[in-house]
Amino acid sequence: MELQAILNLPSVRYLAQDESRIGRKTETTRVITAKGVKPMAKVDWPREAFWLYGVVEPLSGWHWSQTYAHLNQVNFQQFLDDLSKALGDTVAVMQLDRAPAHRAKAIQWPENIIPLFQPPHSPELNPIERFWQHLKATWKGENFPSLDALKQRVDQALAQLRSEDVQSLTSFDFILDALLQTAFHKVA
Repeated sequence: MELQAILNLPSVRYLAQDESRIGRKTETTRVITAKGVKPMAKVDWPREAFWLYGVVEPLSGWHWSQTYAHLNQVNFQQFLDDLSKALGDTVAVMQLDRAPAHRAKAIQWPENIIPLFQPPHSPELNPIERFWQHLKATWKGENFPSLDALKQRVDQALAQLRSEDVQSLTSFDFILDALLQTAFHKVA
């Protein structure tokens, strides 16, 4: 770390990125009841939704997200540009899936974001998937009168997340081991 400061090298962070569709359709779950009792719940089926683009940093528990109406290359480019500004001088190695929006030839990768594409058909390797599951579980069974009400609920859930919660959800052993080995190789 001292050598990095002496040589004026930027710090490097590992981020995991993905998008999640958030919609007004009621998310249901199993509940425990007495034998013979059927649980009753109001379920709405509206087809309104938005996309939450986000990144998490498993090592620190930092998370950052933005909402967009669609999942496409234009919105992904805007997300990258805004993330790049949020990172400042920090360089980030960002793990992401192979969605067409991520691999579009028109994508202009900012200088401080290095893409690291995970193998195809392997969402279980991306730590942010567990983050999305946890986030969506906070409003299971709730009905929202409008998309704006749902967005407010999402913002509330994101604001309540502590960095310790994000670390617990996203710190896979294989990622922490790789980051630890990298840190020791820098020192040696």
